[in-house]
Amino acid sequence: METLTLKSLRFKGYHGYYEKERQQGNDFEVDIIFSADLRKAGDSDQLDDTIDYQEVLSIVKEVMHGPSQKLIETLAKRIGDQLFGQFSQVQSIEVSVRKLHPPLDIETAYSEITMQWQR
Repeated sequence: METLTLKSLRFKGYHGYYEKERQQGNDFEVDIIFSADLRKAGDSDQLDDTIDYQEVLSIVKEVMHGPSQKLIETLAKRIGDQLFGQFSQVQSIEVSVRKLHPPLDIETAYSEITMQWQR
């Protein structure tokens, strides 16, 4: 089983628990880790034998640029559910969503949720 990782996909999104966050927006990052049999792609050098980054990005963009959500947990679950449904060759997926500089009374780099899916 091989691991394919897309790290720190960056988005401006209008998500957050507080109305001000949903109006002003915030910066988010998304990491996705796929576990799948990708050796055939290593032999064939064909995109059809692996996970197409553009398809992944399209799904993540749809969620991150979609309707405002209050929780990063909601964003992560929607991304993971859609990716897991789209890529049947994947044995497991891990999705992390980070909200950079969350609205706290102390400087904070990010808040993050990580969720996993397995067949």
